Amino acid sequence: MAKERSAISKKDQWNVESLFPNLKTWQMAFDKAQRPSKPRWPELSYFKGLISEDPETLKTVLDLSFAVDRLLSALYTYAHLRHDEDITHDEHKIAYNRISALIHDFQEETAWIEPELLALSQKKLDTFLASPILKEYRFHLQKIIRVKKHMLTPDKEELLAQSAKALQVGHKAFSAINDADFKFGEVLDGKRKKHELTHAQYGLYLRDQDRTLRENAFKAYHGKYMEYENTLSELLSGQVQSHLFNAKARKYSSCLEAALFVKNIDTEVYHALIKAVHEKIDVLHKYINLRKRVMGLDQLHLYDMYVPLIKEADIRLSYEEAESIIIESTAPLGKEYQNLLKQGLKNDRWVDRYENKNKRSGAYSSGSYDTMPYILMNYKEQIKDVFTLAHEAGHSMHSLHTYKHQPYQYGNYPIFLAEVASTFNEELLMQLLLKKAKTDDERIYLINQKIEDIRGTLFRQTMFAEFELFIHEMAEKDIPLTPKLLKDKYRQLNEMYFGRNVIIDEEAVIEWARIPHFYYNFYVFQYATGISAALALADRVVKGGAKEREEYLAFLKGGSSEYPIEMLKKAGVDMRSPNPVKAAIQKFSDLVDQLDVLLQSKGKTEKAKGASPKGKIKAKG
Repeated sequence: MAKERSAISKKDQWNVESLFPNLKTWQMAFDKAQRPSKPRWPELSYFKGLISEDPETLKTVLDLSFAVDRLLSALYTYAHLRHDEDITHDEHKIAYNRISALIHDFQEETAWIEPELLALSQKKLDTFLASPILKEYRFHLQKIIRVKKHMLTPDKEELLAQSAKALQVGHKAFSAINDADFKFGEVLDGKRKKHELTHAQYGLYLRDQDRTLRENAFKAYHGKYMEYENTLSELLSGQVQSHLFNAKARKYSSCLEAALFVKNIDTEVYHALIKAVHEKIDVLHKYINLRKRVMGLDQLHLYDMYVPLIKEADIRLSYEEAESIIIESTAPLGKEYQNLLKQGLKNDRWVDRYENKNKRSGAYSSGSYDTMPYILMNYKEQIKDVFTLAHEAGHSMHSLHTYKHQPYQYGNYPIFLAEVASTFNEELLMQLLLKKAKTDDERIYLINQKIEDIRGTLFRQTMFAEFELFIHEMAEKDIPLTPKLLKDKYRQLNEMYFGRNVIIDEEAVIEWARIPHFYYNFYVFQYATGISAALALADRVVKGGAKEREEYLAFLKGGSSEYPIEMLKKAGVDMRSPNPVKAAIQKFSDLVDQLDVLLQSKGKTEKAKGASPKGKIKAKG
């Protein structure tokens, strides 16, 4: 059973007290951050209508705006971390909702700034861009000016800002029902033993050698979503409609263009990803056929897709061992990088390590410009958890480097870049683990893990991206997103991606209803592009020298100071080209061939039987 939050040791919790000692001090800072009535920031509203006067005035407005935003970001970080520790905790939920509402107020009260700026003549804008007074804001202003044709009048921008809170209801309602309200009960294994089913345990059960447990967990887990398919389809539809509303209001040709335009990413990058995967889908089928043969199954189901193909090397690491080996794996990035990571993981308590009752599921890296990075985990000692920790630590180190080297206005990085640093660190971890492997069983296990990583991040996320594109295109055509439409499309995609050798159970077609990323507005494709870029960059750094390492570290330090495509190009990979995606698919194919050779050489083509002893790969320190 999941523990109560109070039963979790302090050393295993993130150091949220470094932000604010307690909720009372947070409340005091919250009260000081704004006036009790609107306008909450009169020092900003004073400048309404005055931006055109001179560069000094514009700089004052930008300085004031970013100062407030910076304070609100720190307040939000504390509140959302506390909320995610136990999403049923009433006081933390109230604090989270209050800061979310205040951020909406801030967005409303500053909604006039960009439209007023864009109402200026091009000559005036060029003068501002050339002014040395605005040098530190030049690229920030260039990004705003680029979207000039999609900006509305100040009053309409304010109206859009006011609507934002209402348009988030679908996402917030999904999070509430998924993370707090849904209870999955218990499932039986092959020996009729009962096991509690939770979000975190579900992933463990799918990797278990007990096929009865896998099947029961898969069907019970998705069965819960099937019970609420009408509600969940309406919530997803509502979120898609919010994306469509904003796209139409700003006169974009599609939801996809609206999501990508501000990042200066052409929609063709999205379509080219799907096309490249379609062209090489036989590579995925090759692996699935190998999996079926090795497992000795007459029928392969989706609940058979995650169990390790060799159980004798089912590597498990304690949390402390995971930290050490992750730190060791980053040696190619230099001692300074390693020491910063070690300080954060082992001394500064970046990580909230283990599952507790009502804790948010999954994992993430969070934080703000004036805080340390924070990592949410639900660690279970499996190798996939080690890779998840490496992944989130990659995000955190990206953030840390950005915070240290960029001013606040560039102190974050766009989502298109977010998955590069995280997946890069996963690749470094894999390379170290393979070097440490002492037996063919361990090598088979790790290569299988890497194959699964690429399958889950490149192929699976591209399938998700294709589904996400479909639901937005249906909304654009005014076709209702009914449960039947969504399930039929999801079945079709599963059949295409997994091929004819996999049985698509009825429970599988509801999987779309449990994916939180479908609420994020064209987020998932960036996992696929991210792993493609990361694999290319990791190969470049490991095989290269100081120049390649420094170019990658410069990318980590860059934040949002340039457009993401340009930043990646400077680091050494061109995502305008299909070559990185093709290279990642080729790596996947080569790994499948290596796995096949290793398995055949050991005679591992029959279904494995017996217990699974724990393997160990030791880290230094």
